[in-house]
Amino acid sequence: MNKVKALISGVALSVAMATSALAAGVEINASSTGLALQGYDPVAYFTVGEPTPGNWKITALHNDALYRFASEENKAEFEKNPEAYLPEYGGYCAFGAAMGFKFDGDPTLWKIVDDKLYLNLAKDIQTRWEGDIPGFIDKADANWDGIADKDPAELQAQ
Repeated sequence: MNKVKALISGVALSVAMATSALAAGVEINASSTGLALQGYDPVAYFTVGEPTPGNWKITALHNDALYRFASEENKAEFEKNPEAYLPEYGGYCAFGAAMGFKFDGDPTLWKIVDDKLYLNLAKDIQTRWEGDIPGFIDKADANWDGIADKDPAELQAQ
């Protein structure tokens, strides 16, 4: 019976955390429940070197977005220094940011450049981005201040 209570408590906590994450702002590419990186572990990109699904039981809330982790160790590393592991441009597509837009970043289409995590929308987009990574990062960095607080749909309507 204790296992059932523990499971129910865990589910309740997870739902409560997800519900509280509904306030994730437009500067973070998160689901309607506030889940960032589609549930992938942000630390694992740096430690394992590949996209690693996080465990729904191991989470942390940062800037009103919910992050999942593959291990308690990864969660602890994230909590020590979240900025070291968060994807650039709030997890939106790096190429899209360079073009002045906010498109979903696919957590399986990633690259670490100068200790920063970048995501892209699609394989062909990532290939194009990889053709001039420094140039596209410069453009995205320059655009980000102006688009970070805008809704993705608002940018496409311009």
